[in-house]
Amino acid sequence: MSLSHTAAEYMLSDALLPDPGGSRAKGLRLELPSDRLLKFITVGLPLFLVSLAFAREFSAGSQISCFSPTNFTGKQSAYVDTACWESLVHHGFDTEGHAVTKSLWALKVFPYSLLVVAVLMYMPYLLWRYAAAPALHSDLLFIIDELDKSYNRSVRLVQHMRKVQQASAEPERFWEEYERARRERYFEFPLLERYLTCKQHVHSLAFIYILRNLLLLLFLAATCLYLVFLHLNIFFQDEFSCSIKTGLLQAEPHIPTLIPCKLVFFSVFQLISLSVGGVYILLIPVAIYNALQLCQWDKGLLSVYEMLPAFDLLSRKMLTCPVNDLNVILLFLRANISKLTSFGRLNAVSALREATADKQDIDTVVDFMTLLAGLETTRPKH
Repeated sequence: MSLSHTAAEYMLSDALLPDPGGSRAKGLRLELPSDRLLKFITVGLPLFLVSLAFAREFSAGSQISCFSPTNFTGKQSAYVDTACWESLVHHGFDTEGHAVTKSLWALKVFPYSLLVVAVLMYMPYLLWRYAAAPALHSDLLFIIDELDKSYNRSVRLVQHMRKVQQASAEPERFWEEYERARRERYFEFPLLERYLTCKQHVHSLAFIYILRNLLLLLFLAATCLYLVFLHLNIFFQDEFSCSIKTGLLQAEPHIPTLIPCKLVFFSVFQLISLSVGGVYILLIPVAIYNALQLCQWDKGLLSVYEMLPAFDLLSRKMLTCPVNDLNVILLFLRANISKLTSFGRLNAVSALREATADKQDIDTVVDFMTLLAGLETTRPKH
């Protein structure tokens, strides 16, 4: 008999979760994988393409090539290139022969506008980092710690039950007390469940998360519209007529009225704009999906933890509208599932429960541990 008791003690001691060796705060993920992917692409892509454009500009020199008259010297031709690049105004004529001008200045500021786009794409991340991440961090630390402690409390409860059962002179009375304790919810650990229930009535994290994704959608759409505007108005005109007859040169008779010029890096700007616009259009559904994640509950995690005694948020239908802080916390608990040591063990118990012929034999993790400890075999059959 002592051998079975010793074996049961070892089983229960092995079932206890070890204390975490390091600080859990260092490894917590405060961004969902999809949000991190969006941040990396939306911010990194324009910065990468702009750096390539600037590198080519510095290596190749001037971005414009003007066809100066043959009687111009080298310095005069260089002056024409510089003056036309500084003005970047196309002089032409409409269908009725009237002189019209069209500014192409957007081409000059295009690389810098992509830098502005990258800064705008980073703003939703900054909003989340400083407005929501600190509160989410403390919530995750508390909940992860309490979930693992609740599992350990269940195992220690079975250890105590086993000692009481061994010391009891009336086994039947012990099991009567056990059944009454279950009915009257003596095994309940209410702090965690009530904390999660209160989070259903708070919406600050959910509001900031939705606002973050809406801002990202707004900036993505605005960038795409800006690129469409450039293509419709400017990015089909790589040649233009430049006028340098201004200032002291206005009265010079040997200077032509208009000088044809060609933008050297025009195709590069087109390729950059098409790349950014195409990728951003593909990312819009991802941002919409992230915002819509809060429209349904992640019940898989809660259903596993219902194996804890009196932890029944789902069975008591306490889950209301999913757009609240509890759903946000569940999403990030799923992202930090590696920090939940108890999840794997409870998941195994849940799978064992599903495979058991009589599911009533394993209702909670306490029932499973009593089965391991051999207490179920000593329960009187009625």
